[in-house]
Amino acid sequence: VDRSGDPIKHGNYMGTHPNGGVLAVMGDDHQGKSSTIAHHSQQAMAAWSVPVLYPADVSEFVPYALLGWALSRYSGCWVGFKVVNETVEQAMTCELDTSALNFVRPDTGPLPPEGIHYRGVFTPAADEMILRRYKLPLVQRFARANRIDRVMLGDASAQSTAKLGLVAAGKTWHEVRAALRILGLDGEARARAMGVAVYKVGLLWPLEPEGLSEFAAGKSELFFVEDKAAFVEPQAAAILYNQSVRPRITGKTDGAGAPLLNSDVGFEALDLAQVIAARMQALGLWDDTLQERLQAARATQRALLAVGSPSDVRRTPFFCSGCPHNTSTKLPEGSIALAGIGCHGMAVFRPGTMLPTQMGGEGASWVGLHRYTKRPHVFQNLGDGTYYHSGLVAIRAAAASSANITYKILYNDAVAMTGGQPVDGPITPAAIAHQVLAEGVKKVVLVSDDPSRHEGTALPAGVRVEHRDRLDAVQRELRDTPGCTVLLYEQTCAAEKRRRRKKGAFADPDKRLFIYDAVCEGCGDCSAQSSCVSVEPKETPLGRKRAINQSSCNKDYSCVKGFCPSFVTVEGGKPRKAVLVEAPDALFAQLPAPAEAALGGEAFGVMIPGIGGTGVITVGAVLAMAAHLQGRAASTYDMTGLSQKNGAVYSHVQIAPEAAALRTHRLGLGDAALVLGFDMVAALGEESFRTLDPTRSRFIGNHRVAPTSALTMNPD
Repeated sequence: VDRSGDPIKHGNYMGTHPNGGVLAVMGDDHQGKSSTIAHHSQQAMAAWSVPVLYPADVSEFVPYALLGWALSRYSGCWVGFKVVNETVEQAMTCELDTSALNFVRPDTGPLPPEGIHYRGVFTPAADEMILRRYKLPLVQRFARANRIDRVMLGDASAQSTAKLGLVAAGKTWHEVRAALRILGLDGEARARAMGVAVYKVGLLWPLEPEGLSEFAAGKSELFFVEDKAAFVEPQAAAILYNQSVRPRITGKTDGAGAPLLNSDVGFEALDLAQVIAARMQALGLWDDTLQERLQAARATQRALLAVGSPSDVRRTPFFCSGCPHNTSTKLPEGSIALAGIGCHGMAVFRPGTMLPTQMGGEGASWVGLHRYTKRPHVFQNLGDGTYYHSGLVAIRAAAASSANITYKILYNDAVAMTGGQPVDGPITPAAIAHQVLAEGVKKVVLVSDDPSRHEGTALPAGVRVEHRDRLDAVQRELRDTPGCTVLLYEQTCAAEKRRRRKKGAFADPDKRLFIYDAVCEGCGDCSAQSSCVSVEPKETPLGRKRAINQSSCNKDYSCVKGFCPSFVTVEGGKPRKAVLVEAPDALFAQLPAPAEAALGGEAFGVMIPGIGGTGVITVGAVLAMAAHLQGRAASTYDMTGLSQKNGAVYSHVQIAPEAAALRTHRLGLGDAALVLGFDMVAALGEESFRTLDPTRSRFIGNHRVAPTSALTMNPD
């Protein structure tokens, strides 16, 4: 969103076509789970005067998207569509009837002579005037006519006796629902009796004033429940401030400025329930039943938090087996590197590689710094996809600055970090070499695991090809060359090799490496040479040795480069596969039918922790589909990010008798009735372990613990 600000502003000011419309989908990562920073973008969109819709879950994606396009056509504005990890990575049971979506187009009232839509003329001052005076008020008029914001619980009439109004937008609406369920206030009758009402905001900005004012009428307090920094709350305060009778506004703080809800890390339903109860108690909305519910919630939270995770070991993401970056990101002694965006960014877990900058800014920090430090040179890692996206501009700036910097352009033939897509546009090592030399780069050397691939290619004169075994020498050479230089490292992505080999589209060497444990001394040099996670520890009566996991090995063969007599090379042989046998029906006939969990009116939570790429998300999807086929409601939320690169992945699954019983997107403290621990390291991590309830949770774990990436750097 940040990088797209200029075109978004220009497009919004100039307007949309009445038969077109623009929906700008913006992905926000509130907790920084798969981003370099935790972020939320509605403030930026509001600064650019772009209205923002915020669906609460995936079931609202289609209705809100259609609503957004209708709003864009009606008002002439671009419309933002905010999605977060919990909604865009969610799958759930829902009913969609798009035929019932009949959007109201209210009368626009007087419009400027030139209209409010795209005109194809350059009039910046007039564009701003039309946006402020006409288009944004029309957005609010459309929101009012179509009830984008609405009362979801409690009396919505003008005679409402509710004293506490809860206001929530997007996914926090589900946190409010879950919190009210904990307090026993999720039923309409009970909520009305206790003087509580809930208002769900769908249009984050600009907040529609009439509906909010109606909801606020007669209330003593409006409590705004928002993730991250307050955004709806200050808009509401501005709308209500000049009204003669107005409620107290609370949210991030209470009326006296004491903190209530975090503005940074998230909160869970148990936390929110206690804050809502405190606001009710302050207003005198109290009875013995609520007191009992609150005491039970506090006791539950104390008991669950008292059981901390028994392990501080974490499954940190790392390069795949045989990944080119295992080798390409290594540095000669005495050098440092600047990281970039891509799989190779995981080089920051190694000593000597610094944190990354933004895409297109690779090396820019050194351009400014190099004149003010005694360090003579740095390396800058740059993926081929990023190079094609915007990295060439950074190289151009570095070449113009005369900084001593070597760009290691890591050509692996795929956008591996996001699933192995091809790089957009025509790009080859030869084309890259021609481009960078034309920009003023002093020297280019191509390094490959198979130099023969580049024989007869259109490489520029003077660009030589070296085997990757000479990487260290080439890096030292370029380090000593004044100015901007480029090391082109070419080797196909290991995960992509594996995929292509399964399709018969990539050569599959008829050779495998084994380690003879009777000779192995467990020194770990094979890990030091290859940084490969397929080199695993093997416990023997004579101590810890090493073994190669033949299942995950991608045949990079870097592990054999050290001086080690324990390696055995097998050529022409294939790993023995298990023989399939026909299982007789009688074998299963006597097995008792498993007892089904009694759902009652609650959701059954299943936490599935494991290692990325081993089927965790698939199992979650299968369970959800099975529930769907049985006529039950299901929801899955998958936390992935870098997890596909040997890191921990979690699937949050809920199964319920009906969709209304589904809780928040992710399982919270003590919410898991079952934990399927495919990987014990991930299962004992904070995200999984905190969902266990010692009084009711069942745990099934895999006793085989796969080694973590720490083994590649610490042989012990």
